[in-house]
Amino acid sequence: MDLHRLKEMLENVRDGRLDIDRALDRLKNLPFEDIGFAKVDHHRNLRKGFPEVIFCSGKTTEQIQDIVLKLMPLNNNIMATRAGADVYESIRQITEDAVYFETARIVVVQKRQTEKNRKIVVVMTAGTSDIPVAEEAAVTAEIMGNTVDRIYDVGVAGLHRLFSFSERIAAANVLIVAAGMEGALAGVVGGLVDKPVIAVPTSVGYGASFGGLSALLGMLNSCAPGVAVVNIDNGFGAGYLAAVINRL
Repeated sequence: MDLHRLKEMLENVRDGRLDIDRALDRLKNLPFEDIGFAKVDHHRNLRKGFPEVIFCSGKTTEQIQDIVLKLMPLNNNIMATRAGADVYESIRQITEDAVYFETARIVVVQKRQTEKNRKIVVVMTAGTSDIPVAEEAAVTAEIMGNTVDRIYDVGVAGLHRLFSFSERIAAANVLIVAAGMEGALAGVVGGLVDKPVIAVPTSVGYGASFGGLSALLGMLNSCAPGVAVVNIDNGFGAGYLAAVINRL
């Protein structure tokens, strides 16, 4: 249930095209539906502007199928993150509308095109190894209706590469920077732009990177103002936050 469908339903009740009992029947699962192992949040689309997103890690394919089946009648678009090919195939058994973004590990069931926000989200990586996390951010932002520009492999090991994209960087309303190792790129970008920078530390690097902890701490300690940091490898969180900022 989103704002458009709720408004349409209320107008139908007002105009006599839908009786009150049928309208109540459609609303009976708000704010959530208890299916035993999960409480599906049908109210989130109204409250947050985007439906509940399924985090697939740790869930069985049967559980994911059950959640998708509950979300489909009420929500326009469904997103499942950290999804392997087996999850995609299980959702495809339910609906042929499922699309798999393999690098991002995201499955999307898109019933209606989201109106595009003309404000640009630039998604950047320090290295090629950071691309899977960056793609999770980019696909999330795109599905939520944003225009995304990708600039990959422009880290501090060859900083001259970054400056060749200065016009595209300046055109961004929000920037997402995914970097592993020491995570320096986020601070560099933060010192160049007057827009919010969302830093995503990745678990890329040798032993002393401690699975992304070094990048996380480096980003948190950046002296460049305007840089905020999400959790290690949390591309989804970065893409979602960028979409929220773009809606303001």
